[in-house]
Amino acid sequence: MTQTIAHPVAPPSSGGTALLKRPTRPTRILAVDDDVMNSDMLRNLLTAQGYIVETAKNGREALEIMQRELFDLVLLDILMPELNGHHTLLAMKSDPRLRDLPVVMISGLDDLNSIARCIEIGADDYLPKPFKPILLQARIGACLERKHLRDQERATYQALLESQQHLADELAEAERYVRSLLPEPLNDGVVKADWRFITSTSLGGDSFGYHWLDGENFAMYLLDVCGHGVGAALLSISAMNALRSCALPNTDFRDPGAVLCALNDAFQMDRHNNMYFTIWYGVFNKTTRQVIYACGGHPPALLVDGATGGEAVPLKAPGMVIGSMPGLPYRTATQTVGPNSRLYVFSDGVYEISRPDGTMWDYQEFFSLLTQTPADGEQSELDLVLKQAQIIQGSKTFTDDFSLVKFVLP
Repeated sequence: MTQTIAHPVAPPSSGGTALLKRPTRPTRILAVDDDVMNSDMLRNLLTAQGYIVETAKNGREALEIMQRELFDLVLLDILMPELNGHHTLLAMKSDPRLRDLPVVMISGLDDLNSIARCIEIGADDYLPKPFKPILLQARIGACLERKHLRDQERATYQALLESQQHLADELAEAERYVRSLLPEPLNDGVVKADWRFITSTSLGGDSFGYHWLDGENFAMYLLDVCGHGVGAALLSISAMNALRSCALPNTDFRDPGAVLCALNDAFQMDRHNNMYFTIWYGVFNKTTRQVIYACGGHPPALLVDGATGGEAVPLKAPGMVIGSMPGLPYRTATQTVGPNSRLYVFSDGVYEISRPDGTMWDYQEFFSLLTQTPADGEQSELDLVLKQAQIIQGSKTFTDDFSLVKFVLP
């Protein structure tokens, strides 16, 4: 965090800014003047006002002192031997440690051009000689007040950056946790599975899973919680754990309609921070070669049937989103599949992608790309779809989770 230099105990400020918290350490001022009488006068006037004052007799000495010590304000004479006020001010503004230190120029010359050059370089104010105590106090007080406000802004901005970084770290940790819960791809066995999952920039609520319910039935499901952030991810994880562990009471997990009814009763949105989710849930029976499925407001899965030469069939069924209303019915539908068929399950973040010109890649375009992409090429069709989605939106990051799962049914 940026270090904040303290401000004066005296004089007090007036108006609304007086409510701002002030540090307790007295303000330190460096007075730079080659005239010893002027330096002593400044020291006496300012010490009486509660400031701690140090002096330097020229710009070179002043720069050396400022490298060793911290100050809140510099009073800088314009005409000095060795290094005058102009060159000292230029040196300060080129030094990252000193460039924000307030500087009030002092001079006995009635030279507007000289004063203007100092202000252009970055001086905060100007004081004429001989010094008038009331004017001296007012000018110094105003400069310190502005410095205090700048320090407050920097501290607030730094706190905001740290808060954003902390949030980004938490989201990254949540993303790693969500990803750790996803199933491994299945490269061997009766049913094969592969997937591509890219979380959104703000962490969405997508999750998916698959597992054998018994020796005959293989469950497949993907859900999408409304909204983004840790809350959506937590609800997604809770629902996934219920499905993965078959923890919904009195539920036959081979019956997709019954599963969605049980989910709807267990995850009513008024008990979950007004969040709901969509889901597609299907069960493949390897003996009957049927996929039975139900849908809760989710995009239909796509079945590319191996027995019909690649004909694509959307597996859709009526059903409201999960959590919107208790007691809703969910209908189970059935689809017979041919050998070596492909089933794609996905969230709407796969195809609801905005192009740079504001138009959107829609479901039908995604449908055509997925079904027309060869499944046996050198590159997986999942990678080709992901790459095309990134090309369409002109970015590798997504505003919603990208979840695309492929099953190969024997």
